[in-house]
Amino acid sequence: MSQYPRPPFPAQTQPMPGKTTAMDPLPDHGETSYKGSGRLNGKKAVITGGDSGIGRAVAIAYAREGADVLLSYLDEHDDARETERLVTEAGRKAVLVPGDIQTPSQCRAIIDKAVSDLGGIDILVNNAAHQASFKTIDDISDEEWELTFKVNIHAMFYLTKAAVGQMKPGSCIINTASINSDMPNPTLLAYATTKGAIHNFTAGLAQLLAERGIRANAVAPGPIWTPLIPSTLPEESVANFGKQVPMHRPGQPVELATAYVMLADPLSSYVSGATIAVTGGRPFL
Repeated sequence: MSQYPRPPFPAQTQPMPGKTTAMDPLPDHGETSYKGSGRLNGKKAVITGGDSGIGRAVAIAYAREGADVLLSYLDEHDDARETERLVTEAGRKAVLVPGDIQTPSQCRAIIDKAVSDLGGIDILVNNAAHQASFKTIDDISDEEWELTFKVNIHAMFYLTKAAVGQMKPGSCIINTASINSDMPNPTLLAYATTKGAIHNFTAGLAQLLAERGIRANAVAPGPIWTPLIPSTLPEESVANFGKQVPMHRPGQPVELATAYVMLADPLSSYVSGATIAVTGGRPFL
């Protein structure tokens, strides 16, 4: 654990949605450390928010475990191309699909692209998210509230509904929740509320899809060092990010990768309706 950076970090801010290369220190996505063992050989995965952060770490891990991946992202083309390079270097196929998942049509187009370019879909990782911090409820506009729900939970429904129609028994859905679903940060009111919805969505979905042989689980990260942090939080919060958990540091994206691999692994066939907490020692109930 000692090899990972601890706060305080240099003062920094970025415009949303943020770029990996502008972060100090740079996040670790497993570029040099993740070694695969064929756990996902021949699988086809869709990862939203796959250009950077947790999505990039999952893409690297899945590719090195033998899966082809479709990377859905907003407009961070440089980050997406770097993730594409890392996937193809692992000998797997990468398909890039930019676009805003707020709309049902974009969500359906992503699944259609996976079917046409990958030949199907075995794993859906609903990872993309929007967040913004506000000191008072008066500062949250109607548009901001609606945007957060459209990106974080409505898109998850549209993507899942489209994917399930293409999935065979043995497939799985993995949703990125958050420690905020259990311990909401008041300055992230809209974001935290959607993460609570994701937790319940996952639990209900697992029961709904069990007869089809499709599993649904979630990963609940604590503070993770991704471009979302310097692009959405005040400089002081960024400088001390992760200090509040027992490990006194933020997690690196690579530290979540094994949770997403385990949940996608066919050997985890009895794991459904679960939430895996990756929180640096902070309890998650």
